[in-house]
Amino acid sequence: MHSIGELSRRTGVKVPTIRFYEDKGLLPKPHRTVGNQRRYDDGALNRLQFIRHGRDLGLPLTDIEALLSLEGAQGPDLDRAHEIAERQLIDLRQRIVQLRRLEVELTRISAACDGTHDHVCAVLHAFGNHDACLGPHAAKS
Repeated sequence: MHSIGELSRRTGVKVPTIRFYEDKGLLPKPHRTVGNQRRYDDGALNRLQFIRHGRDLGLPLTDIEALLSLEGAQGPDLDRAHEIAERQLIDLRQRIVQLRRLEVELTRISAACDGTHDHVCAVLHAFGNHDACLGPHAAKS
C-alpha cells in the first residue's frame, strides 16, 4: 500500500491534484487507515501513471476518463480509444500550425523596433493593434 505522498513522488503528480482526481472519480477512493491516512494499492498507482501520461500527451480529462472506462473492453468498443488518439493528433497538428503563425508574427513584431527610443515604440504599437498584423494568428479561446 502506498501513501498519497509516495504516489506523488512516484508519478510526479502533486498531492492536491491526486485529491482532485479522486473527487472527479478518475481514481478510486483510497482505503483509510485508523489514523485516516489514505492508502493506495498498485492498481491506483498504475491508474495515476496512466492519467499522468495522458495529461502529458495533452489529453483533456474527459478523454482520459473515456479511455479509463474502456478498461477490460474488447472488439469494436476499443474503436473509441483510436478515435480519441486520432482527434488528439488532429488537434495537435492544428496547434502546431497556429504556433507557426504566432512565431512568424512575433518575429515580425520583435524586429519592428530600430532600437532607438525617440519615437512611438513599434513593438508596443504592434501589440496594441491587431489590424497591423500580417495575417490570422489568434489562438482559439
